[in-house]
Amino acid sequence: MDVRIEPSWKDMLGDTFEQDYFKNLVSFVKEEYGTQKVFPPGKLIFNAFEKTPVENVKVVILGQDPYHGDGQAHGLSFSVLPGIRFPPSLLNILKEIKSDLGKDLPPNGDLTRWAKQGVFLLNASLTVRAHQAGSHQGKGWEEFTDEVISRLANQRKGIVFLLWGAFAQKKAALIPSDRHLILKAPHPSPLSAHRGFFGCKHFSQTNEYLVSQGKEPIEW
Repeated sequence: MDVRIEPSWKDMLGDTFEQDYFKNLVSFVKEEYGTQKVFPPGKLIFNAFEKTPVENVKVVILGQDPYHGDGQAHGLSFSVLPGIRFPPSLLNILKEIKSDLGKDLPPNGDLTRWAKQGVFLLNASLTVRAHQAGSHQGKGWEEFTDEVISRLANQRKGIVFLLWGAFAQKKAALIPSDRHLILKAPHPSPLSAHRGFFGCKHFSQTNEYLVSQGKEPIEW
């Protein structure tokens, strides 16, 4: 595993990489990539950080695990590369954008265009064994990504945190609510989207807040 990470994040997180838990995590991940089929490809583990430097972050969308199906995960939460069928949660996100903002579904599920506008697409775990959901949970990734959320939330102001589902909503404890906008809804999964994700209007609310902060809205 290559821990080369975009410079602004390295500056923010520098001492984190020296901690014992992170060294143990690196050893575990290297072993997994050496002996198992693991997603995303190694060079894309830190793709979310690469595409959205610290100073560009306007919105955080927190996922749980990378996709564990072949060819899906590329280091951005909820996103898949062109040519890959929309996973159900992503399809529901795009349906809510259409309902909220009137935008038609895009030709593919690659959310790199969001990341380049300042949407930090972070998963709580950054790797997963193929076809085994949750297989890299509890190995240190959550400790690392909690540190990412906490430092970002305490060092920056005026970010929108979109917390979908119970897992993501627990992260609200890391975010000073007087410095940021926290929006919560059920997860966009087909199991829960009808309980309040549909109709949450998070995308229009996000843009209204960004404009109120003197920032460019996101072209969803």
